[in-house]
Amino acid sequence: MAREQLGVLSALDSAKTQWYHFTAIIIAGMGFFTDAYDLFCIPNVTKLLGRIYYTHPDSLKPGTLPPNVSAAVNGVALCGTLAGQLFFGWLGDKMGRKKVYGLTLALMVFSSLASGLSFGHSAKGTIATLCFFRFWLGFGIGGDYPLSATIMSEYANKKTRGAFIASVFAMQGFGILAGGIVSLVVSTAFDHAYKAPAYKVDAAASLVPEADYVWRIILMFGAVPAGLTYYWRMKMPETARYTALVAKNAKQAAQDMSMVLQVEIEAEQEKVEKIGVREQNSFGLFSKEFLRRHGLHLLGTTSTWFLLDIAYYSSNLFQKDIYSSIGWLPPAEEMNAIHEVFKVARATTLIALCGTVPGYWFTVAFIDIVGRFAIQIMGFFFMTVFMFALALPYHHWTKKENRVGFLVMYAMTFFFANFGPNSTTFVVPAEIFPARLRSTCHGISSAAGKAGAIIGAFGFLYASQSKDPKKRDAGYPAGIGMKNTLILLAVVNCLGIFFTFLVPEANGKSLEEMSGENEEDEGGDSVEAQASSTRTVPV
Repeated sequence: MAREQLGVLSALDSAKTQWYHFTAIIIAGMGFFTDAYDLFCIPNVTKLLGRIYYTHPDSLKPGTLPPNVSAAVNGVALCGTLAGQLFFGWLGDKMGRKKVYGLTLALMVFSSLASGLSFGHSAKGTIATLCFFRFWLGFGIGGDYPLSATIMSEYANKKTRGAFIASVFAMQGFGILAGGIVSLVVSTAFDHAYKAPAYKVDAAASLVPEADYVWRIILMFGAVPAGLTYYWRMKMPETARYTALVAKNAKQAAQDMSMVLQVEIEAEQEKVEKIGVREQNSFGLFSKEFLRRHGLHLLGTTSTWFLLDIAYYSSNLFQKDIYSSIGWLPPAEEMNAIHEVFKVARATTLIALCGTVPGYWFTVAFIDIVGRFAIQIMGFFFMTVFMFALALPYHHWTKKENRVGFLVMYAMTFFFANFGPNSTTFVVPAEIFPARLRSTCHGISSAAGKAGAIIGAFGFLYASQSKDPKKRDAGYPAGIGMKNTLILLAVVNCLGIFFTFLVPEANGKSLEEMSGENEEDEGGDSVEAQASSTRTVPV
């Protein structure tokens, strides 16, 4: 049987959608805009980095990043993100969401600027400096995952909570789109200002000295949106759920939310203290009680996010390689260095515009209508279908007349990733765990996702290499080829369907109903009933 909810939390759950909801979405969402921009703008410039630092004078083809360097440049930010998710997720539960929130943004701003200012006397020195700062950029980005999701879930009302959290995550789509647009604008401006022939016409002249500014400007622009929202992050009050349920300060929680909601809220200190001493509100992360009540939930959120990110990041970070393999991008020697940036950015922008961005907002529109479970199952299912449809007749898609069909199918995989598990895996961990462990558990879940992303980023790089030495990138061993790699990704997506059944449906329920924080403790019956009921998934 449920206990009576704290007045301040009931007020939040039943609040009508107000201006402060949209303010919170924008403040939290701009962090994700920056996250996506910084993580996904790097594929637009890696080919340019290869030309600048690894071109051999007598080579018939322009230089490319060696395998280990390419893996480091693409993957080091993901390693930082994983570490940041675990650290800041834990810190958000220990110190409070607000105290840590500004720190992650400041770290992103500094590291974005520093990445563009990477220096060195040699190629190795410059790339090493770039990787160092991109690790710390990733560390800051990692903190934004658990903190933004937790803050938005704790501010939102019960009716539209899913849409609000998904809206924060949907800003990723605009960040990916902005990465492409900024790359297009910068490369177009430099290409017009500094005319250069194609590499095969004049290898030396195809790379103008000013090309070194192109990648630096693109990377540094990521600091702009983050910097613009720093002040407003610092002005946000701490969430009432942290203040009341974790810090045990009912007066401060009521005071903060009275200002936010523009209503009078009574401070209920006695009720807060009673809730805090109950056994089901005091167990830790590594306790048997947590394992019994939330062990399967945590396995579900970590496994689904892990499997999703293997497919999602491998496809996203290496779009340029997929486009080259089907012949949508011209051979590198037929372009100058800056024009190649333009061609890669144009392709990624088109995919983002047609598949990535709409997918996020379809989730926002439908998540509180059909629920998290249905969207996640549907997304994994269609990702599996479209990956197999790309992989099995792969030779058919490589023919020139079929390239448009390939791109449509490829865009649909991104659409159903975002109108599917890429959004729901972010939303659900912020809804189903107790307030004192919410940020930590979201950090663990998202870190599992980044572990999958690292496997996807590093593994795809090698696995997708052709068995034919003539079609292989310089320095790479033989892989299983693009066709078999896509088949493997389809199987990974299929596994995600089955692990989704471990994740509970939170649609229409309060955070305390999902976590059991307001359950009566009479003989343990109701607690046991709650634990089993939250494992029931509507099909």
